[in-house]
Amino acid sequence: MSQYKNDVRNFFSRQFNTEKLSDNDDIFSSGYANSLFAMQLIAWIEKDFDVTVEDDDLQLTNFNSISAVAAFIQKKRSPASAET
Repeated sequence: MSQYKNDVRNFFSRQFNTEKLSDNDDIFSSGYANSLFAMQLIAWIEKDFDVTVEDDDLQLTNFNSISAVAAFIQKKRSPASAET
């Protein structure tokens, strides 16, 4: 999952300063991100990791931190997820 965290941090850093952002900081409640950024994040995940973000996946807890996004990507790319 650490590679996913690096990828997510790099994506975030293109949008805002991540120097003081820890892996578990909530990017929405901290004011780093808004709903437009959330849409950009979802589009990036689908394109770069070749996964589909389903309606059921659209929960803030899947996208509110570097760790959450990395775990979401890992879950979606796992073989068990591909079978469902």
